[in-house]
Amino acid sequence: MSATTNDTTPPHENPNAAEPLGAQADVDVLRAALDGPWRDLRERVRRELPADAITGTPGEPIDVQRERVTRQVLALADMGYGSIGFPTEHGGTLDYGASCVAFEMQAFGDLSLLIKLGVQFGLFGGALARLGTERHLSAYLPDIMSGRLMGCFAMTEIGHGSNVAEVETTATYDIATDEIVIHSPTVSATKTYIGNAAKDGKAAVVFAQLVVPQVGDVPDGEEESGEHGVHALFVRIRDDEGNPMLGVTIGDNGAKGGLPGVDNGTIAFDQVRVPRENLLDKFGGIDETGAYVSEIDNVNRRFFTMLGTLVRGRVCVGGGSGSAAQKALAIAIRYGDQRRQFAAPGEEQEIVVLDYLAHQRKLLPRLAKSYALRFAQNAMTSRLQELEDAAKSAEGGTPGPDHEDAQRELESWVAGMKAQTTWHALDTIQACREACGGAGYMAVNGLTQMRADVDVFATFEGDNTVLMQLVAKGLLTEYRDSWGDLDIAGMIARVASQTVEGLVENTLKRAGLQKLIDGATPRNDETALDSRGWQESMFSERASHLLETAAMRLRKAGKDNGFEVFNNAQDHILAAAKADIDLRVFEAFQDGLEAMEDGPARDLMAKVFDLYALSSIEEDKGWFMEHGRLSVARSKAVTTRINSLCGELRPHAVMLTEAFGIPEGWLENDLIDLGQDRAGVTR
Repeated sequence: MSATTNDTTPPHENPNAAEPLGAQADVDVLRAALDGPWRDLRERVRRELPADAITGTPGEPIDVQRERVTRQVLALADMGYGSIGFPTEHGGTLDYGASCVAFEMQAFGDLSLLIKLGVQFGLFGGALARLGTERHLSAYLPDIMSGRLMGCFAMTEIGHGSNVAEVETTATYDIATDEIVIHSPTVSATKTYIGNAAKDGKAAVVFAQLVVPQVGDVPDGEEESGEHGVHALFVRIRDDEGNPMLGVTIGDNGAKGGLPGVDNGTIAFDQVRVPRENLLDKFGGIDETGAYVSEIDNVNRRFFTMLGTLVRGRVCVGGGSGSAAQKALAIAIRYGDQRRQFAAPGEEQEIVVLDYLAHQRKLLPRLAKSYALRFAQNAMTSRLQELEDAAKSAEGGTPGPDHEDAQRELESWVAGMKAQTTWHALDTIQACREACGGAGYMAVNGLTQMRADVDVFATFEGDNTVLMQLVAKGLLTEYRDSWGDLDIAGMIARVASQTVEGLVENTLKRAGLQKLIDGATPRNDETALDSRGWQESMFSERASHLLETAAMRLRKAGKDNGFEVFNNAQDHILAAAKADIDLRVFEAFQDGLEAMEDGPARDLMAKVFDLYALSSIEEDKGWFMEHGRLSVARSKAVTTRINSLCGELRPHAVMLTEAFGIPEGWLENDLIDLGQDRAGVTR
């Protein structure tokens, strides 16, 4: 059963709306724009996967859901989905970025299944592939890709969640036996929230502090104690019969707020011995003499290099949460296009709820932001693939400093996008649940389970607030490199000698920014709301101002008051990080729009863009007004224009959700009650 018709124009148009642009816009054109570079893979997933391969039944007992999810993981592996993104020489298929896109598409289904897939192929398999060397890949990847070897990503500890550098688990080399001893010295060193641990995991990639007794000279930057920082090891945690290995204690985290089909658990180690070869030694290892060796001679640089190779996990989490928001919008907007409530005076038939401005305001700006984030996700995934290709083609197999700089910039971008997209998903799914009233609260319609599942996305793969601080750190480092060690007076003098455009160019280095700023309508022109240049200037000036003033505040920090100054400016720093990500998203949407051919679909997309930009400005209008970027009259004009755009986009709302490309079969279960057929209500 489908809750839509083939007519792309909903039957209940807002009589007060202006004649809509792009009334004949082809949904396939919009979908092609949103699909981006990996459209063939997206179409393959839509065509190939039946609903029962990707969806679940809300409300079933935890053990039933766990069993069902495991079966689905193995079935998808049999279909080749476990091999996407792994090295082709070891049986992998497609490229690295494709694995992120597959994850996005799978997120339209059951999110427990999504996370189980991510743990197995993205985290466990991905960590082994990125941190291991040829012997590890040859020995384990075929079984990981096929699902024959289920595994865990054992990083998080009870006492050290986001602070990975301080994990307590130790991995101490015993030169007498040529083994490494894995140990959890305290209760807080217990690995926790580990997917696949409670039921299915036979092995784990374990992150621990590597201790290697010194043999010969001490490398630069290392302690004489032989402590070499966090490294990863391949460790068997269960035998072939499913029993814990000697010294391994496994627990079950039990019922959680969401993701009931994922078997999260705890793992503790008591002097567990593994061969020296089990150390994943791409960036640092132990040679035959028992000496620690690494081409990266600084412990901190080595740590961040290792973690940088695992950035794909955050790309996937952001993309998956974006897909969940898109699915929620598809459900709620279709419901709003059918559900009637209250009749206008003199009318017999009740009004379709999506014709109410308040309902449009609840859903359509969030729909526009979902479009923006989808374009940004595509751009970020493409950049990830570009750097992957560059690393593979680097002379001698070792990327140079320019690649490292680009990698750090990507990590910052990914961190911010993961935070912004997961927060957007939480907000959007809740708004969609409310927009569907009591029907949205019924488990069969999927929204409550989706909301519960996405909740944890804000804290796993990095707590969102911590990630936004990472973004700010990258911005401030770039700012410092551009400006040098000026004192406050020197900075003020230098700022005074440059235009805002120059400041933006030197601090943010955004390609294509100048073209849009040059075309901006003056901010006192009340007709400029749809001017892309004016919109760009609002985003870019906010980003540059927040960064500049945050940097000036932090320059007051000294040895004695450094933490106090930083802590007092933390809200300012986070605001600068958010403004930077907002600008990146704006630019990605702009690039996506410019890539479209002229026609009705592009005209319609431009309206969606305007709604995204103006809604974002309205959301932060307090800042814009406080800093003289927005007058009172213009602020009111922004609100008026948003209302007008909602009316213009209302007739196309369902079609705009169809452009997300969510297979109808994956939506049908969620639309049965929302369509109200069971209640016999006429649509």
